[in-house]
Amino acid sequence: MARLSITDLKKGTLFQWEGEPYRVVDYSQKVMGRGGSIVNVRIKSLVDGKVLEKTFKGNEQLSSADVSNQTVQYLYSDGNRFHFMNDETFEQFEIPSEIIGDNARYLKEGSPVTLQLFNDQPITIELSKSIPLKVVYTETAVKGDTTSSILKDAEVETGLKLKVPAFIKTGDIIKIDTRTGTYLERQKD
Repeated sequence: MARLSITDLKKGTLFQWEGEPYRVVDYSQKVMGRGGSIVNVRIKSLVDGKVLEKTFKGNEQLSSADVSNQTVQYLYSDGNRFHFMNDETFEQFEIPSEIIGDNARYLKEGSPVTLQLFNDQPITIELSKSIPLKVVYTETAVKGDTTSSILKDAEVETGLKLKVPAFIKTGDIIKIDTRTGTYLERQKD
């Protein structure tokens, strides 16, 4: 396992602290007199999603997190757990609903996601930055009211509700930003 100094904790770095894997969300460094430094980081647990503020000093050493990724297919949810399968090995994985959290709004049966494993145990999933979903309901636009600046309510096949431009119709496939839950564009045919 590779050792990391506190100055290696740049945004996006994965490391292990107190036996748990974390991702650095935000990083700032203060250089003190006589060569010492303090690093303030916001870190997100890859196990339970909690975000913490942490300060590391001077010559503290940390271990890199042994996190591996696999592309898997989302199968289904039984309410308490989400079930995934590796298409090549047919190995199945379960992740508790609390860990999937808001990502559940973007999961469609059969869709590919990245499964993260820590010490060969599934810990979380990572979605692509945008995903296509079918609009199952939206109000019809008032004639002449089809500019892109006017927004209306819509619901997609996973149950996610969002605002879309007036020209979007029920049945359209739209791309949604998974980081913000907002409309990006109508998918081309």
